[in-house]
Amino acid sequence: MRQRQCIKKGLFNITKEMDKKRIVITGIGVISPVGIGKDQYWESLQAGKSGFRPITLFDTLDLGVKIAGEITNFNAKEILGFQGLMDLDRATLLLLSAAKFALDDSRLIVDEATTHRIGVSVGSTLGNLHSVSKFDRESLTEGPRYVNPSIFPSTVGNSSASRISIRFQIKGFNATLSTGMCSALDAIDYARDAIMLGRADTVLCGSIEDLSSQTFLGFYKLKYLAGTKEKTEAISCPFDKRRNGIIFSEGAVVLVLQEFSDALKSNVKIYGEILGIGSSFDPSKFYKYNPKGEGMKEAMRSALKDANLRPEDIDCIFANANSTQDADAIETNAIKDVFGSCAYKIPITAIKSTVGEGFSVSGGFSTTSALGALQLGAIPPTINYNQKDPGCDLNYVVNKSQKKELSKVMVNTFNPGGANISLILGKFNG
Repeated sequence: MRQRQCIKKGLFNITKEMDKKRIVITGIGVISPVGIGKDQYWESLQAGKSGFRPITLFDTLDLGVKIAGEITNFNAKEILGFQGLMDLDRATLLLLSAAKFALDDSRLIVDEATTHRIGVSVGSTLGNLHSVSKFDRESLTEGPRYVNPSIFPSTVGNSSASRISIRFQIKGFNATLSTGMCSALDAIDYARDAIMLGRADTVLCGSIEDLSSQTFLGFYKLKYLAGTKEKTEAISCPFDKRRNGIIFSEGAVVLVLQEFSDALKSNVKIYGEILGIGSSFDPSKFYKYNPKGEGMKEAMRSALKDANLRPEDIDCIFANANSTQDADAIETNAIKDVFGSCAYKIPITAIKSTVGEGFSVSGGFSTTSALGALQLGAIPPTINYNQKDPGCDLNYVVNKSQKKELSKVMVNTFNPGGANISLILGKFNG
């Protein structure tokens, strides 16, 4: 698989060992605005069901935008039981619930014989912002001596990831990656490398974002949300001429990654195989996509090279497209540059039209969607599309799902802060 440049002597054998290993996905847990559990999630995506609704978690009376991808039917006690939940914030409860689903799905046994060979890799950037705000508010209003100490552990950036290990007694490595919209795919990349390098046999790979007033207001004040600009509608319509910003959403995804031979021994279902990953940091203006999309192009090219594939080998692209004017157009042009004449033939879909921009969890949503498409032989649609944009003229799957047997799919996640990462998944055929 992946060839790595070895700077120091002695790394060649490690590289050869890494190249022998195949990494597969054997468990899926998802909590999303359109469904809880992978089956409900996939069904809603294929049906083009929107996950946007009026916000109930906090007051939006004075705001011009009042909708988001809020998860309203989530009850952590039904999934995790009643014990040990009192001091956990919403982000942690979402992530733990997704982890429970993934563990059950993979039938992974965590005991003294296996626990030190199981790792945790989580993408999370803003997941603890609400707890930080709550802790600071008490400190400022009541004084530092009177803060609630039970809140403090949740203010730490790696809190949610650590809780997975604590609750499920996992004693291997535990890592948190905070790279904004690329966090989920970066966590997958980190997990894959850990297995390839022999640091773990299995990795629970998660991503998380929760809907809080602090996060929502941040995007609102920056006018990054759809409907914040004058005479615009709060709608997520990637590649459509009317697009004007994101619909912010929340959720959690946990995937179980294993080396292929271990998965075979366990006789578990294999949902897909990680064929290639490519990443590139593209410095430009802060929180502005580079108009030339050089980082996007490099990430896609690197993923193809890593997977030893040609552009024509890709059957579908799950685009980053989040319904912002710049991002969708720049990604369209980047795809044209990387895929050449194939660009107009490859079906492209944008699931953020249904689940919204989940920031750190967005790549987790897209990866789970891609795995569903591989399993079902159908591409979920980009909904809300009705006005063609001359600058976005590729083969988008719009408004209705498209039946298509898929073998290899690409997932893109691009961050206006400069990070770019692409993932290629393959259907497992033995």
